[in-house]
Amino acid sequence: MRSMFDGTRRTSAIVLGAAVSLVLAGCGSSTDSGNGGSGGAAPAGDDGKLVGEQEYISAPCPEVGVKPSQKEFTYWSMWTKDEPQGRVLQKAFKCFEEKAGVKVNVQWLGRKMLTQNVAPALNTDTVPDLIDQDISQVKAAVVDAGGTQGLDDVLAMKTGEAGDKTVKDVIPKELYDIPQNKDKDGKLFEIPYEVLSNGWWYNKKKVTDFKEPKTTEDLFALLDKAKQGGGAIAQDGDIDFYNAYFFTQIAERYVGAGGIQKAVDDKTGALWKSEPGFLKAAQYVEKLAKGGYFIDGWDAGKFPQIQQRWADGDAAYLFVGSWGPSETREYLGKQGGGTTIDYGSFQFPKPADATHDTVEFLPIGWAVTKKAKNPDAAKAFIAYFSNKDLAKGIPAVADNLSPRPELPVPDDLKQMNAALTDSKKEKVVFMDSIDSLYGGNFVKNAFYPLNNDLLKGKITAQQFIDGIGPKTADFWKSQG
Repeated sequence: MRSMFDGTRRTSAIVLGAAVSLVLAGCGSSTDSGNGGSGGAAPAGDDGKLVGEQEYISAPCPEVGVKPSQKEFTYWSMWTKDEPQGRVLQKAFKCFEEKAGVKVNVQWLGRKMLTQNVAPALNTDTVPDLIDQDISQVKAAVVDAGGTQGLDDVLAMKTGEAGDKTVKDVIPKELYDIPQNKDKDGKLFEIPYEVLSNGWWYNKKKVTDFKEPKTTEDLFALLDKAKQGGGAIAQDGDIDFYNAYFFTQIAERYVGAGGIQKAVDDKTGALWKSEPGFLKAAQYVEKLAKGGYFIDGWDAGKFPQIQQRWADGDAAYLFVGSWGPSETREYLGKQGGGTTIDYGSFQFPKPADATHDTVEFLPIGWAVTKKAKNPDAAKAFIAYFSNKDLAKGIPAVADNLSPRPELPVPDDLKQMNAALTDSKKEKVVFMDSIDSLYGGNFVKNAFYPLNNDLLKGKITAQQFIDGIGPKTADFWKSQG
């Protein structure tokens, strides 16, 4: 399985996005069984229950809500043809041609598509009409270069469902109407079709006496017990943004949504020190680093070696996005032997002195390029894919979360989805979306190097804070 963030997020050479995730955030099971992805996870039938992948693929095509005059459009895909999302999309393309008379000319380019294909094409006349990826990567690679157009008009387009439902009617506003999904003119640049989240994972078969931690002390007690039992945390330490999750998860609970971005935007760098929550978050990470919780070799392996060691039982816990089950399940399937995992998940508990009960999310969506030759056809397809009969392929075939809240959730993701949909929790984009800022250059040049040193125990929490302020100031000086 190929990670969703291959070639962008997991390299320190260029950073163009946060999850979800090198990961195949949302990659889903690669099997083509009638049971779908996660132990029966599949699309919703009319009764709201999960049905099989083959039933989804062979189901009649829904009617279109918008029939554009343009008869084709070009789509450059972050997926490959044989991936679960690729299979879902092929069904949607067939249906769109059948019901709207519009042909989709697709190129299956994979995760490096934004940097290797789209970005170089922006200054040419050879650009696709439609692209996709998570909002952070698209903003860093395409939006900031002026390469997209606003999609606010798509919200009013009909999905083809009974009652003349529109895109705005079926996708919750909180998943798209956020600052991180706006261009410089304040226009929406993406409409989501999949949603990622983050959390701790454990195997219920291995951690049999698990009790969800409600406090910081509870969490470290869990980790201490797991360390004594052979290994606490598996972590692919060669992934910069994976390493960043620990600091940002805790910092967000002190400073809330947008709080880390404010520190990045402070040209003096002083906010990192004046806001005490940043030091407290760094101290949390220092305790993880110095406590011997990460399994041996975690910082020397190459993704996905350490994640696979978790799947093999070498560690009790793994902190990664909602793609964790699909990636590790595929690994075990390829290994043979019939080994399975009973997936459980939980969130970082809010520190006692923190004021924000947060949960992270990351929309993956459609964007239309500024120079699109067939924008109307591309926008009509976005509306069409929001139709429930097509959208339900995301939890089915791809074993992931759909932005449509009424669709069933794969069993593995129910605990994570419960946190994500908890109205009492404050939603924050992965890493507060600091990896989307300034073409990804801030995290690459200032944040990631220091954070890696902190997580690896090379510097203390105070040294991290003492370093990140000047690094931020230097970054802004370099911007001219």
